[in-house]
Amino acid sequence: MATIDDFRKMEFRIAEIKDVTEHPNADKLLVLTLDLGDKTKQVVAGIKSAYSKETLIGKQVVVVDNLDTAVLRGVESQGMVLAASDENGIVIVSPEKKLTNGSVVK
Repeated sequence: MATIDDFRKMEFRIAEIKDVTEHPNADKLLVLTLDLGDKTKQVVAGIKSAYSKETLIGKQVVVVDNLDTAVLRGVESQGMVLAASDENGIVIVSPEKKLTNGSVVK
């Protein structure tokens, strides 16, 4: 179990998806370029089965901003986009209305 102190270490922010490319070495992954207001990040996300590039560009998402960089099948990922899944598919977590890129989620 994670403690409340563990949870407080995580930094969740609003980011806008600026670009989407297919992962060169994985069928289920997309490479997203995210605008967090004060910086840009590249994140690899396993959402290809649920979203096309056209539906993602301009969409705001919730991202875990302070994760260690990971290399997923040869491509660097600098965070994690939050998503939920069930038997009906995958849905990314997105704000109800437009917010300033980089807004803190708490």
